[in-house]
Order: sequence, then C-alpha cells, then structure tokens
Amino acid sequence: MNQVRLLLIAALLLAVPLTRSQEKLGPSSIELFSQGLLKLAALIEPAPGTPAQSLSVLLKISRADGLPNDLLGRELDLAWQAPNRLRLLADINGERYAVGRDGESLWVHAPGKKFGVIGQPGVARFASAPDKLDDTKLGKWKLPLPREQLALLPLLCKVEQGADEPLDGVNCRLLRATPQPQAIEALKIPAGTLHLWVRTSDSLPARLGWSDGKKVFVTVDLRNLKQEAAWPAERWQLPANAGDKVEKVALAHLVRFLQIAPSMLNNLVPSLGPVTGERKVIASHGAGRLEVHDGTKVLFLKGTPEEMGAQHGTLLKAEVQNLMDRVLYGVGVGSSFAKSRWFFSEIEEATGRFGRFVDPRYTREMDAMASAAGVLREEARLANYFPELFHCSGFAVFGDATAGGRIFHGRVLDYMKGIGLEQNATVIVHQPEQGHAWVNISYAGFIGSVTAMNAKHISVGEMGGRGEGQWDGKPMAQLIREVMEQAGTLDEAVAIMRRGPRTCEYYYVIADGKTKRAVGIAATPTKFDVVLPNQAHPQLPHPIKDAVLMSAGDRYEELARRVKSGFGKLDADGARDLMTRPVCMNSNIHSVLFAPDTLDFWVANADSKNVASHTRYTKYNLTDLLTGKLSAQPDAASGN
Repeated sequence: MNQVRLLLIAALLLAVPLTRSQEKLGPSSIELFSQGLLKLAALIEPAPGTPAQSLSVLLKISRADGLPNDLLGRELDLAWQAPNRLRLLADINGERYAVGRDGESLWVHAPGKKFGVIGQPGVARFASAPDKLDDTKLGKWKLPLPREQLALLPLLCKVEQGADEPLDGVNCRLLRATPQPQAIEALKIPAGTLHLWVRTSDSLPARLGWSDGKKVFVTVDLRNLKQEAAWPAERWQLPANAGDKVEKVALAHLVRFLQIAPSMLNNLVPSLGPVTGERKVIASHGAGRLEVHDGTKVLFLKGTPEEMGAQHGTLLKAEVQNLMDRVLYGVGVGSSFAKSRWFFSEIEEATGRFGRFVDPRYTREMDAMASAAGVLREEARLANYFPELFHCSGFAVFGDATAGGRIFHGRVLDYMKGIGLEQNATVIVHQPEQGHAWVNISYAGFIGSVTAMNAKHISVGEMGGRGEGQWDGKPMAQLIREVMEQAGTLDEAVAIMRRGPRTCEYYYVIADGKTKRAVGIAATPTKFDVVLPNQAHPQLPHPIKDAVLMSAGDRYEELARRVKSGFGKLDADGARDLMTRPVCMNSNIHSVLFAPDTLDFWVANADSKNVASHTRYTKYNLTDLLTGKLSAQPDAASGN
C-alpha cells in the first residue's frame, strides 16, 4: 500500500508535464510503450495459471559506448522458461561456453575443454570444513519492478517518439522514455533514458537500449525471438558429451562466480595526480591505523598475530572482501574452465599438503583478519595460498655499477593486471611482537609477501618458475615473510631460504643495505643455487660486475643491455628506468625500487591505462614510517 500511495503522489506531481507530453505525442506512443513493457514482463514473470512456455532469443550488443570495446558485437544465445529454467550460450576468446539453470541447480559447460560443473545445494563448500554444507537457494525469476509499478512507469516518464525504422526487415517504432526525478526517487531506478524499439506488428521489443546521458549508451538487439510450448526437462540440463569430465560443486561458488565475473570487465583505476606531500590518517583500530600518502594507502599493523589480523580486517574491510571475491570466485573459478579442473579442488589439495608447514602464527593472523573483515576463514586462507605463477624480473646493482657506490634493488611484478588487484594495492607496515619490523608491498587481505624490505636493511623479491604441484613445503609468500621477520643479514636470509622446505620453482633477489651485497637464488624443492654478482648461470648467461639480474628471455637480454649501458652511472632515476617496457610485461602490476642502505623505497602500481613501471612512483622511507615522521617528498616528475 505504501508503494501504491507513493506512486499516486508521484503521478499527481507529474500531472501537468505528462498532460503536455500526451497532448503533443498522442496516446498511441505511451500505449505502445506500455504494451511493449507489459508483454516483456509477461515473458519474464507469467501470470498465475498461465501455461508454461519456453522463450528463446539471440541477443547481440549493437552499441557499447562507455563499455569495454570487446563487448561490441558480442552475441548471447538465451533461452528461459519461468519460473526457474535458463540457458545461455556464448563464445568467449574463441571458446564456446554454456551456462544454465535447472530448478535449484546451476551448471557451466566448456565443451571444447570437455569439462563442466554442476552447482547444487547440500554440497560442502570447502574440503577443510566438510560439515558446512551449502544452503544456498535460488529464487524465482522476478521483474525488476512490481507489475503494478511497471504498468504505471510509462505515466511517470517523459515519452518521446522517434522515427519508425526497419530492424531485420521488420518495421519498428522507436520510443524513448526518461523517468522524471520524482519517479527515480519513488521507484529507486537509475537516472537515464530507456530506448525501446517496438515491432508495430505485435508490440514485442526488437531492440533495447539504455543511455545515462553522459558516456554510456548500450543497445541490445533481440533477434529470432520465439515463444514455444515448454521444452522437455533434458533441454535444460548440462549437455555433457562422451568423455566430458563433470564435477558436482557447491552452488554458492557458481553463484558468486556469476555475480563477480561481470564486474571484472570494468577495472577502473585512475592515474595518480601530482605529488603534493599530503599525508592523513583515515581510521585507526587498536595499535593499527590506515593512512593515505599522496593518494596511496599505507596500512600500519602492530602487535600479536590476532591483533594485527583484526586491525587489517577492520581497517580494510571492503578491500579485503573485494579482493577475496575477485581472486577466489572471479579468477579462481574462471580458471577452472581453461584448466579443465575445478579450482577449489586444486587449491584445497595444495593447502592440504603445504598447510602443515605454515607457521601457526600466520594462520592465526589470517583467521583474525577474516573474522574482522566478515569473510569466511576458509576464503581468507585459500586467497593467501592462491598459486602464484609469476613471470617477473628483479635486479640488484651496487658498488662500481652505481653512482656513488649506492645499492638499488629493483622488483617488477608481472601478474594478472586487470583482475582487480590494483584497486586494493596497499603498502603494509608490519611491527609484529616477535621479529623485525618490515614493509610489505602488497594488497588488502594478503599477509604473506612477494616484495618486501625489513628494518635490518634486507630486501627481497621473487620470480616464479615452473613446478606447480610440488606443494610439500612452505608457501613461497610465507617463506619471504620469515626472511623479513627473522633475517638481519644477507647470510641469514639465504640460510632461511636454503632451510625451507620449499615448494615449486622460484627465483629470488636478496639485497643487504648494510654490507651493500646482493645475491640471486634459483630454488626448487630439491635444488638451491646461489647466483653471485658477476657469475653466470645456465639461465642467466651475462655476468656483470656488482650486479645480480634475474629475468627471462628477451626481457633478461634487455635488462642486461641496460645495466651495461648505464654501468657506473646508475642512480635512483636510472635504476627505475631499468624496469620500463620491455623489461616489464603488459601484465606489470607493481614495480618497486628499494634503496636498502637508506631504507628509501619507491612504489608504482598499475592503473587502467598504464603498466606499473610507466605510472607515478611514490617515495617512502621505512624508518620514517616506523617513527611517524614525514619523508622527504618526491617531485612530481621523477619521484625523487
């Protein structure tokens, strides 16, 4: 009743402008608009007692202003049958995929990969919690607005009629409906204009469009629209072929995937503006706090594992939730269909093997963070153990290779640019009750590290190799954290890495600012090679005095060429320039330059337009961060 009363008030407020509109256009336009909406509504939500019918249509995106360019021209073969059956077919990156709903089940099928999954309630969401059964329920198809509100919508809009035009040989009338401000408030609908091309022969829609009046204008053609008698049940089930591998999984995982996947098409990360020296506290919790330094997030954590976890989850709650969704349910579940193996089965097998090697303090911190952020502890653990398949570069130059004998340690992280990690980039300052203080160049929700420097002037960065599946050891990100909290010298850092036990194949560069020494490490679970400056390695054939270079292929060749060219003259600017394309890849998500002798460091994160090494670097100093002092601010051009 309250909604109807609100609609009547809105109609009265609109009485004068609507009367003028109708006098000008005549009632036929509004009636046709109303008929088109109601016919579409009847297909989505049939009236009670209506015989079941199946509807099929080929949807084609014919205009996509303001959306990613690759959406234009995309086609989607859609079929549905009220109240709870659906089938979608589409080609994505040259592969055919099918998604469907059959009652209370969801399924996804990749016929080219001979793989499919069926999500059902009553299945354990996580192998580590077999007693926690999924209780997700799927609702019936519903209209975006109640039927009585939808019937009144044409009266609450400014309706304009465009010229008739043929679409696929059928004459159509173009109608534009713009909700008035009172209608937007009453019905809670977005501001903009609905464009409806209605077939004059039967009032069915032939094209739908939406414009926000600014940048977004999207139109979708409805081709081969058919209504038929209800399809048999088997047409709504996963169409497995002989030899297909089909797994039954938790319904919640597929629901989350289908919710998250569209948002990953839009990863807007604005470029950082000029350096101003701004530094302010955003929030605090216990001994922890969140600050913004020149547009970048800096998180300070201090205390026991439980205290640091609670600080992390409380101060970055939204960011932790966002990252868990994107890593686990976006990238993780999405990768299942390329690899023909269910992601959660794969990652839980890995954690079951290396979990016993993880320091319990880190697990306690993860669990406390999960509780504070409102995510499941199983999700927090799995996201932190996400298999890291990096293709990165790293180097250290010192002594005769640099101007003034400084030491610079560069780290290029090339990893999944565009999935949403960039929005959650955070510099995290750790002050644990046990161990050294250190800084982690990281992302909300991750307590391990791949790029870090501690207060004892030790810096480290890693590069991933092969050997995925060799999980009987400490996860790489946890091993680096051990180095940060326990190593006070280069030799101690190497000893921790050597002791392991290690997983997979990884390469590391470790630098010591006190002694101005650095080494490379090439490690597998069974082999451990220390690569010294001016020493060749089968994969690193260009030894250079007072330099350690770790990269691969043409990127390594270019890095070696640049170091040789700048030998003896490299300063902070020159060292950062070593990391630009093509040494970094198109997936370059962050680039960092450490000066471990002074504890200065410069961080660049990718944005929507640029890889990290081509964005603005922000300068920090670990000593200043730990003492609360303001660092000397870089100028806008160079970051110095």
